[in-house]
Amino acid sequence: MTTGSDYHDPVLSQACIDGLKIRPDGIYVDATFGGGGHSRAILSKLGPQGRLIAFDRDKDAWANAINDPRFTLVKSDFRWIRNHLRFLKAVPIDGLLADLGVSSHQFDLGERGFSIRFDGPLDMRMDRRAKLTAADIVNGWDEARITGLLRSYGEVDGAHRVARALTNARAAKRITTTQQLIQAIAPVTPRKEENGFRAQVFQALRIAVNDELGSLEALLKQSAEVMAPGARLVVISYHSLEDRLVKNWMRAGDLSGEEQKDLYGNRLRPFNPSGKAIKPDEEETTRNPRARSARLRIAERA
Repeated sequence: MTTGSDYHDPVLSQACIDGLKIRPDGIYVDATFGGGGHSRAILSKLGPQGRLIAFDRDKDAWANAINDPRFTLVKSDFRWIRNHLRFLKAVPIDGLLADLGVSSHQFDLGERGFSIRFDGPLDMRMDRRAKLTAADIVNGWDEARITGLLRSYGEVDGAHRVARALTNARAAKRITTTQQLIQAIAPVTPRKEENGFRAQVFQALRIAVNDELGSLEALLKQSAEVMAPGARLVVISYHSLEDRLVKNWMRAGDLSGEEQKDLYGNRLRPFNPSGKAIKPDEEETTRNPRARSARLRIAERA
């Protein structure tokens, strides 16, 4: 079992800590615990009265739990943040950090099914207690539904051709591994763009299996209810679907981006965004190529 920084190299760590503006006696949430890199950085800024509550639904991450009386690990999807924080008597909080997407550990373990590099079961569940797997989608959904998934969640060019290739391949033999999936879509995979194209297909399946956008929407909506005035919301996203939701919520208080106004024309939004998205510098992307697509957005609770 990999732990700590070997599990996941935290992206934009210093920018996240700066964005949270941590008070030593505050209550903070790390919604995506993973290897605990961001959590350890937060704890280093907290005093004896400070408190950190972390969430993770992946059993592999639980082994990284930090032995510190100020730290609590909730073994759950962050979509249930409001209920858990109320149960822990931790409302309101002073800051919330979410580093979205997949950890390095999840990508590097072929048996999890997230990686295009290693063969393994076509699984992709972050929470292995869940029932739906990528194999269930690939072998059980009809062509139209798979087309919509690939188009919406992977922004895949020629999504209908990929769906047709999958349904043709599964008619001959059930697709149960990641390499079988790659072989099934090979006839419609653009030459010299293989890795990027495969990554889009895998992303679409992963988002559907884990309902990632549904979890993110729930987290954003509940963030306003659990955060104190002046608290900081810090979110790292890795693709446009996530980033669009985060940006819309911070700017408009609405996931679609539609601004709400009162009778006098004043904007009604729970957060005030803090400038443009922050991107990793060249040094970080050289050290950690997976950080290239990261976008960090910060907002303050109004």
